[in-house]
Amino acid sequence: MKPAKFRRRLRSRIIISFFLFGFGLTALFATAIMYLRAQIEEQLVNNDLGRQVKNFVDFKRDHPDENAPWNPPQYDPVPYIANARNFARVPFDLQKYDKTGVYDVELPAVDGKVRPHKLAVYKDADYWGFVWNDYGPQKLNEHQLYRGLFLGVLLFGVLSLFTGIWLSRRVMRPVTDLAQRIRTLRQTGKPTPVAPHFAADEVGELAAAFDDYSRRMTAIVVRDRDFNADVSHELRTPLAVISGTTELLLGSDKIDDKIRERLKRIERAAKQSTELTNALLHLSRSERSAPNDGETTDVAKVAEQVIDVYRSHIGRKPIDVHLVVDQAVEVVAPSSVVAVALGNLIGNAFKYTQKGDVIITVGARRGVVTVEDSGPGIKQEDADKLFQRGVRGESSTGTSGAGLGLAIVIRLCQLFDWHVSLAPRPQGGAVATLDFRLRS
Repeated sequence: MKPAKFRRRLRSRIIISFFLFGFGLTALFATAIMYLRAQIEEQLVNNDLGRQVKNFVDFKRDHPDENAPWNPPQYDPVPYIANARNFARVPFDLQKYDKTGVYDVELPAVDGKVRPHKLAVYKDADYWGFVWNDYGPQKLNEHQLYRGLFLGVLLFGVLSLFTGIWLSRRVMRPVTDLAQRIRTLRQTGKPTPVAPHFAADEVGELAAAFDDYSRRMTAIVVRDRDFNADVSHELRTPLAVISGTTELLLGSDKIDDKIRERLKRIERAAKQSTELTNALLHLSRSERSAPNDGETTDVAKVAEQVIDVYRSHIGRKPIDVHLVVDQAVEVVAPSSVVAVALGNLIGNAFKYTQKGDVIITVGARRGVVTVEDSGPGIKQEDADKLFQRGVRGESSTGTSGAGLGLAIVIRLCQLFDWHVSLAPRPQGGAVATLDFRLRS
């Protein structure tokens, strides 16, 4: 499964990373504030209440009169104290707190509602003192602080997102510009240098490396194009001489049938070489329309010629060759290209089949040609590998090919948008399918 498009974009990664960093840092900071605030407040309140209850007990020890005023009277309810000898007078709810300290308890407030309180307890040999304070307002303030911090985290998260968008646009501008210029070069095909448009930074180094690679590739393409032109001229000339001379000799009445048959073989070989030269030039130029723009080829006619050319591969082997034309197939492509594609498939069938039959069906389906043989066959898992350059098929007699024929076929199919495949034949052997319909 392919990742989502926005996850593959470098700018999107920068935005997401900046947002997560800002949001996470703000959330961590807010969490630390809440924790420290709770710890410090807890400590301060507990210390203050512990000090107050100690002062309250000391005051009562110095002023045993029950009506002696306690100042400051800021506690609600008022502090409570009992003599150690009168433990029974201590309220039942307070008797369980038998150690000096500060406790979190739930007690009714003045309005009758039960709210959290802080209870400070002090005990010595003579007095037990209890001071408690309504902690509800502090809890309310704490909740308000939490809400404020939560809103602050959201606000800083949104701010981090927009800041990330703005920064990513500025940071990625040179990279985006470089990508746009390379995209323009790909569309126009003109090798214009891009490094002069960028500063001497990492992007500038990348642009310079691209320019260097582009120059080397352009030199290779130019050298290859010149070589192809020279090869085209040098090969076509001797082939034309061979074809012309053979044609003149075949027109003579002074040669016997045996020599005439040999001359026809030379004529077929020269034609095959010419077709192969034209097909290889198409591959090297990667131009579908040149040099025969709009040429329409009758596949059945080419298949008949190819069978005649490759019959030498059969020799004396007991093989029956059948050409079946179920329906006409015409393709917009040079006949030389169609001949090379069919020739490799038919030639392989002739070469690897030791006995039996080879059936070439034109129009088995609309726009499809199949080549079936009764040879040793292939494994389904090896079918695609045979189209790789240098991968050789092997016959039952141990003879093998050079591993180039099917590689040329697959390259021609990629150039003309055809499709070729190999598969085991159910009754033994192999079947090659060449689909001339343009792939969508």
